[in-house]
Amino acid sequence: MNRRLAGALAAAALAAAVPARAGIFDDDEARRRIEALRQELAQQGRDNEARIARLEEAIRSIGVIELVRQLENTNAEIARLRGQLEVLANENQQIQKRQRDFYLDLDSRLKRLEGGNAAAAAPSPDAAAAAAAAAKPPTREDQAREVKAYDAASNLFRRNDFPAAIEAFRAFIKDYPASPLAANAAYWIGISYANMRDYRNALAAQEELLAKHPQSAKAPDAMLAIAAIQVEQGDPASARNTLEDIIARFPLSEAAGKARTRLAAQRR
Repeated sequence: MNRRLAGALAAAALAAAVPARAGIFDDDEARRRIEALRQELAQQGRDNEARIARLEEAIRSIGVIELVRQLENTNAEIARLRGQLEVLANENQQIQKRQRDFYLDLDSRLKRLEGGNAAAAAPSPDAAAAAAAAAKPPTREDQAREVKAYDAASNLFRRNDFPAAIEAFRAFIKDYPASPLAANAAYWIGISYANMRDYRNALAAQEELLAKHPQSAKAPDAMLAIAAIQVEQGDPASARNTLEDIIARFPLSEAAGKARTRLAAQRR
C-alpha cells in the first residue's frame, strides 16, 4: 500500500515538473527573439545613420562642385576681359603711331615748302603773304582737329552713309586743302559716288584728284577706279587704255599689278 502511494506521488510530481520546464524553455526563446529583434533594429539604425551621413556628404560635394564651376567661369571671363584690354591697348598704340607718323609727314612737307619758297624768286607782296600763311606750321591742336575731321568722314564711309561721307570729305578738303590726306579724301568721295551708282560724279571726283594731285599715292588708285567706272558705263576700250596708262605711269604700284590682272582677264 505504501509502495503504491509513493509511486503515485512520484508520478504526480513528474507530471507537474514537465509543464514547468516547458514554460521555462518558452520564456528563454522569447527573450532570444526579443534580443535578436533589438539587435536588428540597432543595426538598421546604424545603417540609416551611415546612409544619412553619405547623403549629407554628397550634398556638400555638390555644393563644392558648383562653387568650383562658378570659379572656373569667373576665371574664364577675367581672361576674356584681359584679352580685350590687350587688343584695345594695341589698337591705341597703333592710333598713336599713325598720329605721330602723320605729324612727322606734315612737318616734313612744311619744311620742304619752306625750303622751296626760300630758293624761289622773290614773289610779289600779296604772294609772299599767302605763302607765309600757307607755310605757317600748324599747332598740335590744329593737327589733332585735322585728324579728327578725316577720321569722322572715314567712319561715315565705313557705315555706308555715303552722302554724309561725301559732305564730310568735301568739308575736310575745304578746311585743309594742303593736308597730305586731301588726295585720300578726294578718292573716297569718288568711291562713295560709285557705291551710290552715280558714275558721272564718281568719274568727275577721280579726275579732279588726278588734276590736283597727279603724283600722290592715291593717283594710281584713282585711275584704277576710273577704269572700273568706264567698264560700268559700257566702255571697255577706254577702260583698257586707262589700265595700260596706270602700268606706264606707275609701274611699281599695287594698282599697276591689279591693272595687269584685269588686262589679262579682258584678253581671255
